[in-house]
Amino acid sequence: MKFAYRFSNLLGTVYRCGNLNFTCDGNSVISPVGNRVTVFDLKNNKSDTLPLATRFNIKCVGLSPDGRLAIIVDEGGDALLASLTCRAVLHRFHFKGAVHSVSFSPDGRKFVVTKGNLAQMYHAPGRKREFNAFVLDKTYFGPYDETTCIDWTDDSRCFAVGSKDMSTWVFGAERWDNLIYYALGGHKDAIVGCFFESSSLDLYTLSQDGALCVWQCDTPPEGLRLKAPAGWKADLLQREDGAERETTVHGKAVPAAEEQQGKVTYSRAAKHFFNAGGDLTRLTAAAYHKAARLLVTGFASGIFHLHELPEFNLIHSLSVSDQRVSSIAINGSGDWIAFGCSGLGQLLVWEWQSESYVLKQQGHFNSMVSLAYSPDGQYIVTGGDDSKVKVWNTLSGFCFITFTEHSSGVTGVTFTTTGYVIVTSSMDGTVRAFDLHRYRNFRTFTSPRPTQFSCVAVNSSGDIVSAGAQDSFEIFIWSMQTGRLLDVLSGHEGPISGLCFNPMKSVLASSSWDRTVRLWDMADSWRTTETLALTSDALAVTFRPDGAELAVATLNSQITFWDPENAVQTGSIEGRHDLKTGRKELDKITAKHSAKGKAFTTLCYSADGQSVLAGGASAFVCIYHAKEQILRKKFEISCNHSLGAMEEFLNRRKMTEFGNLALIDQDAMEEGGVPIPLPGVKKGDMSSRHFKPEIRVTSLRFSPTGRCWAATTTEGLLIYSLDTRMLFDPFELDTSVTPAQIRAALCQRDFTRAILMAFRLNERKLLQEALESVPWDEIEVISSSLPDLYVEKALEFLASSFEESRHLEFYLIWTQKLLMAHGQKLKSRVGTLLPAVQFLQKSIQRHWDDVSKLCDWNRYNLQYALAVSKQRGLKRPSEPPGSEPEADAPEGDDNSLHLLRRGPGDGDGPLA
Repeated sequence: MKFAYRFSNLLGTVYRCGNLNFTCDGNSVISPVGNRVTVFDLKNNKSDTLPLATRFNIKCVGLSPDGRLAIIVDEGGDALLASLTCRAVLHRFHFKGAVHSVSFSPDGRKFVVTKGNLAQMYHAPGRKREFNAFVLDKTYFGPYDETTCIDWTDDSRCFAVGSKDMSTWVFGAERWDNLIYYALGGHKDAIVGCFFESSSLDLYTLSQDGALCVWQCDTPPEGLRLKAPAGWKADLLQREDGAERETTVHGKAVPAAEEQQGKVTYSRAAKHFFNAGGDLTRLTAAAYHKAARLLVTGFASGIFHLHELPEFNLIHSLSVSDQRVSSIAINGSGDWIAFGCSGLGQLLVWEWQSESYVLKQQGHFNSMVSLAYSPDGQYIVTGGDDSKVKVWNTLSGFCFITFTEHSSGVTGVTFTTTGYVIVTSSMDGTVRAFDLHRYRNFRTFTSPRPTQFSCVAVNSSGDIVSAGAQDSFEIFIWSMQTGRLLDVLSGHEGPISGLCFNPMKSVLASSSWDRTVRLWDMADSWRTTETLALTSDALAVTFRPDGAELAVATLNSQITFWDPENAVQTGSIEGRHDLKTGRKELDKITAKHSAKGKAFTTLCYSADGQSVLAGGASAFVCIYHAKEQILRKKFEISCNHSLGAMEEFLNRRKMTEFGNLALIDQDAMEEGGVPIPLPGVKKGDMSSRHFKPEIRVTSLRFSPTGRCWAATTTEGLLIYSLDTRMLFDPFELDTSVTPAQIRAALCQRDFTRAILMAFRLNERKLLQEALESVPWDEIEVISSSLPDLYVEKALEFLASSFEESRHLEFYLIWTQKLLMAHGQKLKSRVGTLLPAVQFLQKSIQRHWDDVSKLCDWNRYNLQYALAVSKQRGLKRPSEPPGSEPEADAPEGDDNSLHLLRRGPGDGDGPLA
């Protein structure tokens, strides 16, 4: 159970590429992030990444009308049928080609994918168990170039497909007698979007040059006639004759005039242009809300327009980014509009009626370099090469503050022990301290000579700040209180790669490329107490949480353990074979030989100090047992082959007699691709190139609660937490412990025995039932009778229960009585109990923040109501004549947070 860590959430990246979708209730946005899918709950202010991944970056996502199923297609044509309710993959399928878009019919019975220059309609998977969830129904030919977009009519009778050949095709979902296909022209550029009018066959088409065509149909949807059975047989015979005749039927030839008699026809009613005002930018994305008749268009300059159709009235125009708008989605009510900008990784949700942001998130533009947990595990701070410092809430998954004071890449971040101050180092030659109360940069530390800082560390009291220089090989010491430079430590002969303070003593450890680790004593005028000689360059250094051990990662892929008191090496780990690296497409050597030059670049201890987490330029993160020096588990952080160095062997199909095909930009004509240089062309950036970022782990940190760890990688900030859904993990179990025995003990009011048996069986529902069956006035007696071995498990269960239970005061009483009864004995085991206590503190602090804000809000409202009533000369109804008004309770008074002392079993009334 201790190492049942599973992928929990993806932070730091909110949007990469692909299309956005709103859920059926309109409260959540489904955003593709690399090869994963993240659901942003806008109502509850929470984000959650689904536990599934594709082999390449996700290209498109199709959502079923009931919101239960999603078809996720990656760039390679592999599709996942995922259930959004149970968060699991139901089926896998390969479309044998790149898919541009996928769309379910409004009735949920069919779905269409656009692949190449054709459209394929499949039977939608139902709720019953099927052998093959993807059954091909029809294949539609017609466009001469790649298809780009799909839209269905409200009754699911017809669908339209847009193409890069500047044409739009209307196909019948059934074999209609008067509509097999219809081709629409009128544009001079590739089609971006096509949309049917509500309860009609009227159509709107938009192209990249900013043109909108309005098409009117002479037949209502009810006027479509099914083909006679004889026609069906004739078509079957025609299929058997050959594919050429079928292609001709699907629009490869222009039908004769006599064949069009009685058929559905379209006429262009109007044509509008978006760039009439002179803003000559290309249209890149569009969405249409049929009920509100609202058209939203996004452009390459980051501007979006809102128009009312069919009159084409401009509602408003706004610039949301300086990069191209890649995807647009509108929720069911038409109030919220989601924008995705792949250039900067932005995700925006805009409420157009109030003209305000519902959500505005952006990840790091470049790769993240460092991270740090707050002491209570509630926040994570990250620093990136884009010179930004972002603070993330681990509960909601959102970034709530971004600091932009640095002018170059951030190399190190850390929290002080209070949890309200962040200290960062940067290549711009400054070390900055940020206040999380007022969200400002209140200290800036600089060196006498300009230098680039590669790492930063703060001592346990938060008074001393140290930073290592990359070019001058020195360590600078400042005072947090005054901001003055206290000392400059010299002695290293190479760049400083890492700094770490001993949590229990005033000792600073510094690692360098000169193959040494030096220990500096702050109490002895920063004198070098010990110099640890290594066999290779030191890349990372970290202390164990109790300060009794030191771990160092070196360039020869080794992790060495040292006793800092005696300067003696206590063990080593050879990690060359565990750090499994891949081969990039342009590498001249094999992955086996390239692994010889790779090493662990980041280290951290677990919260209990028993394990070491290590990562580097690889797709794997290793957990080692610190005492036994053995590998406990290896995590694969990504299976995304859109990143570099993921393959162990090169694809021989790309090797030709003229060289490697990876050197050629295959997507030169794609959106945002490399422009083809033509004579006389001055538009476009000829220096732009497509490249695959290499997979690597830049920083690792364990949460102080011990229940999760985080890694900054090429894909983003990955969170791995303990799998709480494990069904059976017993503790000292024997045959007499059964659920029936536990419930029998509860019926006999033998609460202590029932709780002990529930802890031994270790099933969460039984534990909750046993604890909540205890009357609140007997909690003190029961908690004092629990053995010391079960107190830690009880505290961990209470901490996890605070996050999901509504019985707030009842669990607070349990926590208080347990700590009061066993507090002295727990102090002797503070090292092992510290993660559980910090997890408990994190949960209680979150509730304290929520309740205190609510009480402050209520108090201010009451004061306002009283002031208004006094101003109007009205007397309060509950105040008897002649009585004096009571004085307001002082701020922070505990009496204002009075809670009912009732247990969960005493009734269904409010408990908090």
